[in-house]
Amino acid sequence: MFGKKILPTLLVCGGLIISTVGMAADEGPHDKQIQARQSIFKLFSYHIGILGAMAKGEMEYNAELATEAAKNLEAASKLGQSTLWPPGSDNGNPENAKTRALPAIWETFPDIVDKAADLEKATTALAAVAGDGVDAIRANIGDVGASCKACHDDFRAKKK
Repeated sequence: MFGKKILPTLLVCGGLIISTVGMAADEGPHDKQIQARQSIFKLFSYHIGILGAMAKGEMEYNAELATEAAKNLEAASKLGQSTLWPPGSDNGNPENAKTRALPAIWETFPDIVDKAADLEKATTALAAVAGDGVDAIRANIGDVGASCKACHDDFRAKKK
């Protein structure tokens, strides 16, 4: 009887402690937006990693997995992000130590919108052919990478 009561209690207490610590870490005015947009980029990185490994021959080509990864990239590129990029959520604001987003995002707006459209176009083209073989991935993955790089070159600070 004791074990049946203590385990759920420990789990609840542990969850409360973890969520409290997580809330304490969110001190900046834009932390939630920064975390959300970084999560989208982690999804991009994960799925492009799968496709890149197949294209380089580091992973065996699998049509089903390639299609899924490419469609996930496409879906992520189509997510609305207007609420994730409030002015001041860049690394020029000392309260935003967790981001590498440069102030140029807002200074050159709407240039970033055009770059996002290029990414969506490239991921859509890749998703359409990813299941057709590794050569189809190789022929299209470069456009996805180039669209990512275009944004990174202009709007993301180098890693320290």
